[in-house]
Amino acid sequence: MAHDRQIYLLDPQKLPPETIAVTFAKTSRSPESFRQIASELTDQKSSEFNEKWVVGYGHSSVAEHAVLHIATENVSRLAVECIQSNRLASYTEKSTRYQTWQPDAFYTPLEWRNSPLLSSYSKCCTALFNGYAQFIPALIQAASASDPRLVDESDAAYERRVRSKAIDVCRYLLPAASLANVGITINARALEHAIGKMLSHPLEEVRQIGREIKDAACESIPTLLKYAEPLPYLDSMEKQFSAIRPLTGLELAPWFRLIHFDPAAVDNLLAGVYYRYSVDPHTSFFSALETVRQMSSEQKQDLLRPLLAERGRHTIPLRELEHIVFQFEVTLDQGAYYEVKRHRMMTLTPRPLTTDLGFAIPRLISTAGLEAEYILLMELASRTYRELAAMNPEAASYVVPNAFNRRFLITINLRSAMHFIALRSELNAHFGVRRLALKLADEIEQVIPGICNLLPRCREESVRSIEEAFFSRLK
Repeated sequence: MAHDRQIYLLDPQKLPPETIAVTFAKTSRSPESFRQIASELTDQKSSEFNEKWVVGYGHSSVAEHAVLHIATENVSRLAVECIQSNRLASYTEKSTRYQTWQPDAFYTPLEWRNSPLLSSYSKCCTALFNGYAQFIPALIQAASASDPRLVDESDAAYERRVRSKAIDVCRYLLPAASLANVGITINARALEHAIGKMLSHPLEEVRQIGREIKDAACESIPTLLKYAEPLPYLDSMEKQFSAIRPLTGLELAPWFRLIHFDPAAVDNLLAGVYYRYSVDPHTSFFSALETVRQMSSEQKQDLLRPLLAERGRHTIPLRELEHIVFQFEVTLDQGAYYEVKRHRMMTLTPRPLTTDLGFAIPRLISTAGLEAEYILLMELASRTYRELAAMNPEAASYVVPNAFNRRFLITINLRSAMHFIALRSELNAHFGVRRLALKLADEIEQVIPGICNLLPRCREESVRSIEEAFFSRLK
């Protein structure tokens, strides 16, 4: 019998997702090739296998081989936060930086449709969207006046650049009700949990989306999602912890604060890498750590430099960097937070979206002479939010614009932090999230001096220069 290596695709256009999942699952017990296993399966046999082993016996890893591509259109950006909260999935979303919104492109939640507050809600969203549309040409003009054309820059390229600069600022007016399209690639195991979270969500829109995603997905994977249901655990946790009475009189939190880090991060990092590569079969982590501790600062720097800095631009650093963990509390405008949440290899715990923490004023709005009008719109949103929140705090969040600040907790490892800093400190990133990326780098370099100047960050700006150049007010 020949044992030649074979590498090929199981075509999802020819084989249903559940059949592919069962084909891979059966290889643990069958000596046949994947092609042979697949050829012997029918939809009925695949369903029976999944019913017995995945549903009945809980072998959920089989469901990871069934992958779906789900298109979700015209969902609110508030709902998108729940949709995108799943780590083991991929998303692409309509961008507020590169597209503009029509005046009626906002969601009206069921919570307000038969309510006397519907008029207040609709007027607020309409005013924000009208302001958004009216601000764009004025900000394009202001951006053109302050940002001259580059040498050899074409008219079309220059127009795109100043328009992008204006839209980057105008998005601060868009409320969480703004409609978006999201493409999702996700496996059935992760999708079952995602649907459970959506079906347990306090917003009716999110619960409806959960039901509709389940219905659409069940056309391809009817067995694997059969028991995707609400998660009582989430409801019980909310009830238990929301009943705790908060302390009063505490200090106002700064916009960025380090909560936790490892003071011995450098030694632990180098010991972890040495533990991986040591040629001595008797090496334990503690012996590796003691070896590193005996090194001089210069020797440690000689090891850190190639580990952190001397890589190809797209080369991912070693996984051992994940052993070093930081925790931060951040207060950032909602628009910037929305970009942070796209980094799923970290743990994010956001506070609810409210108008309680003030709002940012981009400097270009002040330069264009629109600051007073902008403040009036923010004050309208704040009044409307408070009016709605008295009846339903969760659904009130729909009217909160991107300009308002939101507080959240980040737990992030060094590997993910390096990726975030490298990507989000680049000059083509939005200035709101660039500020966070540079602050994150500053703080890590301050508490772990051994990695100073080794983090992959943009050196052309600082936190202060961004605040001075791009904001008239931050809260």
